[in-house]
Amino acid sequence: MSSLQDRYGNPLGTQSVAARDAYLAGVDSLMAATPGMDTAFQKSVEADEDFALGHISLARAKQLLGRGHEAKAPLVRAKELAASASPREQSQIAIFEKILTGQGAAALEAIREHMKEWPRDAMALAPATSVFGLIGFSGRSGREVDQLALLEPFETHYGDDWWYRTQLAFAQIELHKLDEGQRNIDAALEAFPRSAHAAHIRGHLCYELGERETGLAFLKEWMKDYSRDGLMHVHNSWHLALWSMETGRMEEAWRIYDEALSPAVAWGPQINVATDCVAFLARAEMAGEPRQAQRWREIADYNTKWFGRPGLGFVDMHTVLAYAMAGDDASRAKFAENPAGATADMLPPLARGFAAYAEGDWTRAIGEIEPLLATHERLGGSRAQRDLLEYIVTSAMVKAGRASEARAMIEKRRPQNGKGKGFPLAGL
Repeated sequence: MSSLQDRYGNPLGTQSVAARDAYLAGVDSLMAATPGMDTAFQKSVEADEDFALGHISLARAKQLLGRGHEAKAPLVRAKELAASASPREQSQIAIFEKILTGQGAAALEAIREHMKEWPRDAMALAPATSVFGLIGFSGRSGREVDQLALLEPFETHYGDDWWYRTQLAFAQIELHKLDEGQRNIDAALEAFPRSAHAAHIRGHLCYELGERETGLAFLKEWMKDYSRDGLMHVHNSWHLALWSMETGRMEEAWRIYDEALSPAVAWGPQINVATDCVAFLARAEMAGEPRQAQRWREIADYNTKWFGRPGLGFVDMHTVLAYAMAGDDASRAKFAENPAGATADMLPPLARGFAAYAEGDWTRAIGEIEPLLATHERLGGSRAQRDLLEYIVTSAMVKAGRASEARAMIEKRRPQNGKGKGFPLAGL
């Protein structure tokens, strides 16, 4: 058996130091969302073509980068090599096969079992973390509590590991355990300053604290030398665009949209382009900008291309909003009439509510969307992303002449967001 190990002390099924080193670089890149994760894993299997874990990790990297069609070959090769791999590696390959073939619930259960035997297998645990992970997109009420409950017991195994502290911090911040989250995310950034995931989560802390100027300054400085090839470039740019808009820098906000977010310029991942562009355009309109018909049409067409069938609630929410704002009633109706996935029950009222908002029927928009606010965590994504729904209801209330009711609701649900320049909503 090889004496080579990963960063967490797990034995690796390769005798090649070059394969090991490239694999370690790929793991760190994946965990930190730095550019080059796929290139590193490719080098790993080139150094040792029989390294099963290198192949399955390459497949996972391709998926995360929005190139799922390129994941098939490394997945097939990993499965071919699995029989001669260690039990841990066989189990990890089985987990990623489930993820790559759309078996999310089964993958999550397999991860839970896997971690009982190999608690320091961070690559196996990672897909169950974050707001876009298997728990985040489970469609379950209480999934934020489940996320933290999954992570907390592993503190004895990971200690001050920067990746673990990053994920723990995000789970804490989403539950408004802000002091604990700040300690963990600051420790993670100190240990690995170039982690785009850690920088992103530090931004979420600023969001929850209502510190727009602080968040803008921090992330703008951090992004200076972060490549456009990085996994988090689009989404971190979205945060910059929002904070620019909310602090009165509207020209800068549109510049960021057109240079970093727009489907015409952003490579992906597609899930970020499809959701972040919609979210920014909607927030800009609610802040008082005129409707951007061409931009809405562009993102609606993009979502049709990449997410033309319903099934993932978080993306579906943004897609039907794009259709409503672009005036594509046929596509919106197709989604509303054929909902799918764990949050299928939420899609028809969202589609109806967004259409009402787009048409200026404020009372109907409120009536459709407001009842969903109590359980909108089921849709997945972060609190900062799901406030889109709360803002739409608040905006509709203001437009319907119910400004005092609107302020009372948003101050109760997002008390920190009104700090500084106030809520980013016209008329409030």
